[in-house]
Amino acid sequence: MVGTLRDRVQLQRREATEDGAGGTQYLYVTVTALWARVSALSARQAAFGDGRGAVASHSVVMRHRSDVRPGDRFIYRGRRLEVLAAADLEGRGAWLVCPCSEREFLG
Repeated sequence: MVGTLRDRVQLQRREATEDGAGGTQYLYVTVTALWARVSALSARQAAFGDGRGAVASHSVVMRHRSDVRPGDRFIYRGRRLEVLAAADLEGRGAWLVCPCSEREFLG
């Protein structure tokens, strides 16, 4: 199974910082780069407010990590994959599977 981890991804976490005017600004900060297997699952058209877009779902499998959680994201080939959940694959603590969502605004 280790040989199937052929995709290089960056794990990013959303962090709050002060904007200097009394407010809060949210930024994604890279936690680490790691090897994973990214698989596209489905895609569909969607409506976002006044525009249209597309939503694609992906599965990201990697060696088990305890710090991946919903709200994090993976950067894969310039694409932002939002982590929806993180589950122990097979319940052995060896592999982690993360269903992810990618949204693209088309106008």
